[in-house]
Amino acid sequence: MKAIVTVLGKDRVGIIATVCTYLSDRGANVVEISQTVVGGYFDMLMIIDIDNITCKIGELAGGLEEVGTDLGLIIRFQREEIFESMHRI
Repeated sequence: MKAIVTVLGKDRVGIIATVCTYLSDRGANVVEISQTVVGGYFDMLMIIDIDNITCKIGELAGGLEEVGTDLGLIIRFQREEIFESMHRI
């Protein structure tokens, strides 16, 4: 199963490392990643594989939000099928 993780906020050193370390420590694998910095603002979209996570999905999502709060960022998590359903035209 895959999920979408988005990260938005002021750019700073270590954002990607912190988010990826958090995911890796819980068994999630980054499949694809795209990030940009525009005018000092950081924007990242990740597709992650969550088949082998070592915690519940809700715990993973909540923990990502906490990581975002600690870094002064907005981090959101959605399972891929929910993301796809919400973005169909």
